[in-house]
Parts: sequence; structure tokens; C-alpha cells
Amino acid sequence: MAAPRLIVGLGNPGAEHESDRHNAGFWLVDRLLANQNLSARREARFFGDVARLSFGPGVDCWVLKPQTYMNLSGQAVSALARFYRIAPEEIVVAYDELDLPPGAARLKLGGSSTHNGLRDITAKRGGPGYWRLRLGIGHPRDVSPGREVIGYVLGRPSAADQKAIDEAIDRSLDILPLLAADQHARATQALHTDPAAVKAAGKKEKSPKTPPVRGE
Repeated sequence: MAAPRLIVGLGNPGAEHESDRHNAGFWLVDRLLANQNLSARREARFFGDVARLSFGPGVDCWVLKPQTYMNLSGQAVSALARFYRIAPEEIVVAYDELDLPPGAARLKLGGSSTHNGLRDITAKRGGPGYWRLRLGIGHPRDVSPGREVIGYVLGRPSAADQKAIDEAIDRSLDILPLLAADQHARATQALHTDPAAVKAAGKKEKSPKTPPVRGE
């Protein structure tokens, strides 16, 4: 295993999509940058908005929001990863997950997916061996049987669902110090168990032995 060198948030560009469930990955990256008082810059060669974070001395991490629309996310991820020689296992992709309820978040390495953004990343990056940070948005069948998926993911969550998704994003950000310390198993366990455990684990990793995240 290795510490992440690239965190990708998936979504669709444009003001009309800012509140879409499909943009949960963008929301996570936006929150991450805001917490560090950073902003991303448009990089045409990487087909997206890019920023850089430091998790401590010698532990740098790129942050990417592809601006290609969801179905072509792999174009941006592949371009940046190849340029900086970032291996698949050093990439974390955050995205909206239909098969998890709002408020749930899961971390896993590899696997298959019907998510269009992941499918394109897998195709253009040469395989599925990257980390997936799955942010639950719920499935339309749980809201209204027969409702189409495309209209659901491109729609705005209810106030209650948005609050739950935001809380899941906060918990996800809390495990980043663990990932930066190459503690993938602990990060996964913390995220999948109790929210309080995530906070406690993250704070422990932010001790003087493991410097907190800071912007460069």
C-alpha cells in the first residue's frame, strides 16, 4: 500500500449541476480545499481543476476535479496520473454511490462498478486498481418506485439527505490523515464503523508525530 498522491472528486461542471446528487465527489473536494483555505486552478493539460495539498514533510497530494463531464472523467485522471507517475493504488476517487443510503461512506480498493465516471477511469487508467471513496446518495427506488436513475442523480437531495451526505463527507475527510500515514486498514475500519471512532482516529494521527494537513 501507499499514501494517496491524488484525490479525485467526480461530478459534472457548470452552475446548473452544483447541487446534483451526482456531484457528491465535487462536494468532498470543495470541502477539503475550503478546510485548508485553498482553491483549485484550471489546468487545460489535465482537463480539470487542480490543487496540491501537503500531509506533512515529503507527503504531497494532488487534488483533481475533472471538467470533462462525468462520462469522460478518465481523461483527466489519466492525464494527471501519467504526468506525475502516480500509480493506481495511490489514487482515491470520491463519487456518489446509489447502493448506499445518504449518510453512509465506504472505502475500498478496486472492484467493478456501473458508475459511468469509474468505468471511464478504469478504461483509461488501465484497470480498476485504485481506491474508491463511495458517498451514499440512496437509490430512486427507495424514494419512488419506477423513478429513472438519471433524473434522480441529476436532481437535488432533500434537506435531510443533504445533511446526511454532508456529515458523511466530513467523516470521510477525517480519515485522510490515516490514509496519508499509509494506514488504509485503520481508515477503512474507522469509516465503516462509528462516526466517533473516525474523529478519534483522525485526531490521533494528527499528533506531533504525524503533522496535520496543510496547504502549500
